[in-house]
Amino acid sequence: MAAFSVEWGCVVRLKFQPDGGRVSKRRSRRASRLVLAGVAALTATSALAAPSRETHSVAGLAAPAEIRIDRWGIPHIYAASVRDAFFLQGYNVARDRLWQVDLWRKRGLGLLARDFGPAYAAQDRAARLFLYRGDMAAEWNAYGPGAKDNTEAFVAGLNAYIAEVRAGRRPLPTEFRIAGTTPDLWAAEDVVRIRSHGLTRNVANEVGRARIACAAGLEAARLYRDIEPKWETKVPAGLDPCAVPADVLADYQLATSGVKFSGPPAQTAMLEIPPDAIGSNNWTVAGSRTATGRPILANDPHREHGAPSLRYIVHMEAPGFSVIGAGEPALPGVSIGHNGTIAFGLTIFPADQEDLYVYETRGDAYRYKDGWEPMRTVVEEIAVKGEAQPRKVELKFTRHGPVVKVDKDRAFAVRSVWSEPGTSAYFGSMGYMTAKTWPAFKDALSNWGAPSENQVYADTKGEIGWVAAGKVPKRPGWDGLLPVPGDGRYEWTGFLTIDELPSAHNPKGGWFASANQFNLPDGYPYAERKVGFEWANDARMARITEVLAAKDKLTLADAMALQTDTTNVTARRMVALLAPIQADEPKLAAALALLRGWDHRTEADSAGAALYEVWVGNFLGPATVVRATPQAVREVVARGDTAAVMDLLEHPDSTLPVQARDEVLRQSLVAAYDDVARRLGSDPKAWAWGKLHQAHFEHALSPLAPAAEREALSAGPAPLSGTGLSPQAAGWRPDTFRVVSGASFRMVLDVGAWDNSVTINTPGQSGDPASPHFRDLFPLWAKGEFVPLSYSRPAVEAVTERILTLTPGR
Repeated sequence: MAAFSVEWGCVVRLKFQPDGGRVSKRRSRRASRLVLAGVAALTATSALAAPSRETHSVAGLAAPAEIRIDRWGIPHIYAASVRDAFFLQGYNVARDRLWQVDLWRKRGLGLLARDFGPAYAAQDRAARLFLYRGDMAAEWNAYGPGAKDNTEAFVAGLNAYIAEVRAGRRPLPTEFRIAGTTPDLWAAEDVVRIRSHGLTRNVANEVGRARIACAAGLEAARLYRDIEPKWETKVPAGLDPCAVPADVLADYQLATSGVKFSGPPAQTAMLEIPPDAIGSNNWTVAGSRTATGRPILANDPHREHGAPSLRYIVHMEAPGFSVIGAGEPALPGVSIGHNGTIAFGLTIFPADQEDLYVYETRGDAYRYKDGWEPMRTVVEEIAVKGEAQPRKVELKFTRHGPVVKVDKDRAFAVRSVWSEPGTSAYFGSMGYMTAKTWPAFKDALSNWGAPSENQVYADTKGEIGWVAAGKVPKRPGWDGLLPVPGDGRYEWTGFLTIDELPSAHNPKGGWFASANQFNLPDGYPYAERKVGFEWANDARMARITEVLAAKDKLTLADAMALQTDTTNVTARRMVALLAPIQADEPKLAAALALLRGWDHRTEADSAGAALYEVWVGNFLGPATVVRATPQAVREVVARGDTAAVMDLLEHPDSTLPVQARDEVLRQSLVAAYDDVARRLGSDPKAWAWGKLHQAHFEHALSPLAPAAEREALSAGPAPLSGTGLSPQAAGWRPDTFRVVSGASFRMVLDVGAWDNSVTINTPGQSGDPASPHFRDLFPLWAKGEFVPLSYSRPAVEAVTERILTLTPGR
């Protein structure tokens, strides 16, 4: 077996190297294809036409500057000062993503109904419940020096472009015309006060577990969510789980929902995201384990797909300041990338950052310790399109957080780290993106708030590391797995410090990786610190470990191939369970033969992947839940947690004896076979996972656009390899198989030889449907390919297609 390594630059060199790992021929071909795609891309740059040039004066810019946009839509900003670099980041984001960031602000601040009508008033009220309402000085101070100044510069840049649009100097983007709206001006506080786009956890599971405890006892929650490490939870003293209404989190869910449009009339809607679909992969590998002797750092965060992409790649240069990578477009700086000295990437570290509190009430007062404490009431106005007067709404808060439900003599509030200074999601990257050493990087993460993250590190000296960072509450006396009474018995007593959370510096094995899996080190005092108990399925990490552990000398091509590896290691165990099953009828025989001959890779052209994914995703889990779970809780347990279901199938007990287990396997597999045959025809030779599993990026406004414009607002459909449990994460809807989440952005960094680094962002860098970069990266992404992440000035100039020369204006 063999794999290629590649060096990107003005000269492309391929190095043929022995492959020490167990890599399939298909994976080797994929790695070669990735390399060849890069060669083709760089070859094409030699024939690039001279870049187009434009000159603009920009009010608020302090000194002349330049933005070079490369052939993949990545902007490279060259400014005379750090302030101007952030100003131009905001200005450029507005140029490329104005609709997206304007909608992000309006959703987060609760301003949708003013633009879109009364159907959004409830979402506005819910969003306002979760705004940061604390001291702004403490908020800015929590992010360290420069955070406020850089944000003010970023917002000034946004506003400068918006002013040009309003003055008619720039065209109003298509989306505003479709929606009949205009962009708003920003304040710096808008960026950090919005919390509800962050990923904290696990309040929804607390409610589900309470409902199960009420209906059938906590033992019936076995298949609900896998608990790691093994832990026996109890109903907290004073909690009546039957007092927790099923809809208690309606406001919370509305506040954290994205904005979707269907109509007219316009209404909110959410894609159904499977529980295993949200996550990320990253790894950092020391030079001792790479072909070049330089570290490699790779990251591919997994989130809900959309058009435009959740993330935006940008390169910023100024005297004493340099950074390139991706962040969320409405935030200054980048959170994943490098600064010429260190590289950094993140994945969710699934710490428990929120709790549901249950109160006994008398009117607007709630019992607290030996007395009654009044709720704090805030009255706000919500402007509604088509209504002459704004609506007045009351927002109520306890000492623990916003009240999300009042039910007779009880109230319910969500306590989240969001209410703490310094927890605007991802904004903490303002501290670490300028660090130059491991100690400085770790120190910058000491105040990281949310989401809790596995932060990986590599630098040009050859050092690598990992830091688990985030505000993790200390919960003396309870574990956070169920709601608790709000009467003072269950109080957070601060947060775990950075030194109380796990980390690693230059690990002995020469690499570190994370994929949201349980990764508390051996000997970690989890019973005392209770970081969290609900982690992602370890399937992605198991495959990443297989590959990295087997590779003595990792190449860039290997890392790229691993990010797009389609192996589902759980399939080995699931298919092994079928060994004793006798093929006593034709359909079962055909199904067993197909799965037993399958290589466990969820490639788009695989018939075995089609049957396996339909079986495990839509039939096996529900069938197991029906057999092993009391009827009263089946609605809550739903399809069951894959890891918990697998554990029960591998270790049958009184809830699912061996004979019953085998019958579940037989019946569910035949049902899945019938379902695939109904969808793809009776001949399994014609089946392919990609015929079901397709990526289709649609702009949120597609339902409102004229029919003739809808195609221009989307990318795809295209058959896609991968699934929720393979390193190439591609979560799908159970009803349509449409891919709804995964790695829209990927990055592989050659640390120290930065121009060799690669990336991809789908469907494209631009959010403007009229831009050639709105969906140009989608075909490459769908095939698992990458483009260069050019960093040095000569490399950037070699791929520049457009130059914006900007001068100070009035």
